[in-house]
Amino acid sequence: MVAANEADWDARAALHAASEFYDRPADFWFAEYEWEDLGELEGRDIVHLQCHLGTETIAFARRGARTVGLDLSAKSLEEARRIAAAAEVDVEYVYANVYDAAEALQGRQFDVVYTGKGALCYLPDLRSWAEVVHALLKPGGSLYIVEFHPLLNALGPVAQPGDTGALTIRKDYLEGRGSIALDSTFTYTGDQVPGRQRSYEWMHGLGELITTLATTGFHLTSLRESEVLQWPRWPTMDQTPEGWYRLPADAPRIPLLFALKATRPD
Repeated sequence: MVAANEADWDARAALHAASEFYDRPADFWFAEYEWEDLGELEGRDIVHLQCHLGTETIAFARRGARTVGLDLSAKSLEEARRIAAAAEVDVEYVYANVYDAAEALQGRQFDVVYTGKGALCYLPDLRSWAEVVHALLKPGGSLYIVEFHPLLNALGPVAQPGDTGALTIRKDYLEGRGSIALDSTFTYTGDQVPGRQRSYEWMHGLGELITTLATTGFHLTSLRESEVLQWPRWPTMDQTPEGWYRLPADAPRIPLLFALKATRPD
């Protein structure tokens, strides 16, 4: 299933790189609270796991971090290297399955491990992933996750044909049913992907994630839940001054993103 996902991301890479969806400055993808949580990055070592096109990875390098991006899609990394070169930033990109990251990075350790916005759902085994992240961190280093909230995943992060815009639960919030097979020929940028094959996702609730990190030796330092999203998932959403979107004032306030910071003790 992971191999199928690799082929699927390879098929989507060039389309994503050419899309309007990704034609935004690197800083667009970050909320202000992310920079507050991350703190000073100048001179620090950071690895961005499952980085795809590296659009967020570039922002770390621009803040003076020694930056590595890692992804299982070779085609995505081809685009990432091109984008980084055009932006005139120094980013090292490494091709590897995230579960092989410690070996692929030859035992190097980092001040920050970052993973964000659509990555955790591609992890079939959360415990093994947490052990890899623990190995990648220097003692005292931090894991920072910014992700779609499991509630948004349950509602569906992308509108489907016939979607009325109602806040309707369509998928599991909680883990436990194993893999979810996806057969859509369209990707989230709105493009049709010729020859796109089946891909797989796995649901992970906040309880599973936090408990997994705690039992792997991490110390949780913060957990934020946010009502804003980088695109208008529902047609009624209002745009913020920063260009993100939130549900209107008369709609329920629900979390769409979460940000979790956890440290590896000294």
